[in-house]
Amino acid sequence: MDFSKAWELMKLQQEAMKIKKELENTFIESEVDWLVITVNGEMKVEKVEFEDTAIIWNKEALEKAILEAVNKWMKKAQEVAAWKMQWVMGQMWMNLPGGMGGM
Repeated sequence: MDFSKAWELMKLQQEAMKIKKELENTFIESEVDWLVITVNGEMKVEKVEFEDTAIIWNKEALEKAILEAVNKWMKKAQEVAAWKMQWVMGQMWMNLPGGMGGM
């Protein structure tokens, strides 16, 4: 690998790390009725809060809201992460020795 390719690969790796850090600081909220779940872009749950505590006594409604909210934020977090990483990963693949760029 020549130095220009190595330099480019290093720049792309730095960009990937920058995006990873951005994902840690990207917060996605999912609200279902009275339940709000907040996760970061790395899909780590940051906060769970109930806007109406009266419903806590209804086990079935609580279970359903948690299930729906978790599935909703998981989909959003995957979309955000994929969008942010798509360009960097494509560039890294194109610049790897033997990758698409080496053909």
